[in-house]
Amino acid sequence: MLISRDRLWVKLWRSNSHDIRDRVIIWRKQNAVTRIERPTRIDRARSLGYKAKQGIVVVRMRVGTGGMRRQRPRGGRRPKHLGVTRIKADVSMKQVAVRRVLERYPNMSLLGSYFVYKDGAYYWFEVILADPSHPRVAKDPELRDRVGARAA
Repeated sequence: MLISRDRLWVKLWRSNSHDIRDRVIIWRKQNAVTRIERPTRIDRARSLGYKAKQGIVVVRMRVGTGGMRRQRPRGGRRPKHLGVTRIKADVSMKQVAVRRVLERYPNMSLLGSYFVYKDGAYYWFEVILADPSHPRVAKDPELRDRVGARAA
């Protein structure tokens, strides 16, 4: 059952469904880091450890594409040593999204993240966080082991 729902989302995304496009129009107007009530892909979130309980937060992160080329230096160097053409992106967009969310929520622990949507200008990922100091998270043995919370 979990796999079929996940495949359904991918099928809707690949076919560029009207439902998803209408959602993305709203997402573009929101802030880059947006806390949401429930995951968009609930099956994928549950497979990463999401539970609908206090102390668990889901954040949608928007990451802009591009910007991997360095600006060309203006000084007199030979073209071979300019270092412009061979710049590689060694950090994935997903890692960038997770890092930015963790900077915004420093007291939370990462449970997982997953891809939601991409267009010509942005990527969207959802990041699942847990508060290790929250009593509901500390009492749950599954979550306690993953986030390093102490039992109250």
